[in-house]
Amino acid sequence: MTLKPENTLMHKEAHEASIVVTRQFAENAEKLKEIARGLNTTPPKAIVTCARGSSDHAATYAKYLFETEVGILTSSAAPSINSVYGKSLNLDGTLFIAISQSGASPDLVQTASAAKAAGATVLAFVNVIDSPLAKLANHFVPLHAGQEKSVAATKTYIASLTAILQLTAYWSGNEDLINSLTTLPSGLAASANLDWSQASKSLKNARNFFVIGRGTSLGIAQEAALKFKETSGLHAEAYSAAEVKHGPMAIVNADFPVLVFTQDDQTRTSVDNVVEDFLGRGATVIVAGKTYDGAINLPTIMEAHPVVSPILKVQSFYIMVNALSVARGYNPDEPPHLNKVTETV
Repeated sequence: MTLKPENTLMHKEAHEASIVVTRQFAENAEKLKEIARGLNTTPPKAIVTCARGSSDHAATYAKYLFETEVGILTSSAAPSINSVYGKSLNLDGTLFIAISQSGASPDLVQTASAAKAAGATVLAFVNVIDSPLAKLANHFVPLHAGQEKSVAATKTYIASLTAILQLTAYWSGNEDLINSLTTLPSGLAASANLDWSQASKSLKNARNFFVIGRGTSLGIAQEAALKFKETSGLHAEAYSAAEVKHGPMAIVNADFPVLVFTQDDQTRTSVDNVVEDFLGRGATVIVAGKTYDGAINLPTIMEAHPVVSPILKVQSFYIMVNALSVARGYNPDEPPHLNKVTETV
């Protein structure tokens, strides 16, 4: 039997995101408000994130939110510093945020435990409520995504982004962010039904290409590049719209595919410049977030808040890449050589 895109677990679970986020926002509101009050009473010296794979891409999104909205330096911890090199960092007074679907990867659990022993307050965003990571955290925030069977994460990644956004909204007290939570679930439902088939058609025979983002879209670009590799056997590399000019731009020429995620904020001008440069080289430029002459312009919800916009775009992306995977003869639910839970040490 020929696999159809609408019959995959990835397709089904991606479409569940709006329901997941509705539940998550309701269930976690009071807990996150309490955590936010504590963080405002005793602000951390710095924020340290720790994650792997898709969860680490959510941490990239978190970095931009925390630094722009609460003004606290945020950096990513390398789990191997503790789990492989056996070294501990001085994290006294910091907020250590661990993000994980399973909460079971040994290196992540070990690093979080070491951070706690070193004086950090450990906050864990985890989907599995009885996981080791959830149990050791000072503050555990469940993602409420339910069971995710497809190896390719979709609803758990979106749930990680929205949990981070909900915390940031309450912590910053930014009324625009708080209000944006109200319409986010319906925006996800609408985004799941937008037609991105032009992108899948353009990328069906691709071999190598770039995925571009900047600011809050960079983590989404990273996630998209991973999903192209994971589900479709495509070599895609994610770059910041600023970083791509420092070397990688040299290989962009006629018909080279580029997928660009952009949002209406202070990063717009630099993304505009990169897109125009790509188009000038004759590249095949696919854009989500703005209309450019000469580009393949994908439908998006343009009125969304700039920090919500990337979340809605990754929702549309998941539906598209699932269809692309099937069109290329893959099963997105069973990527070769991969398991649902990856345990690194």
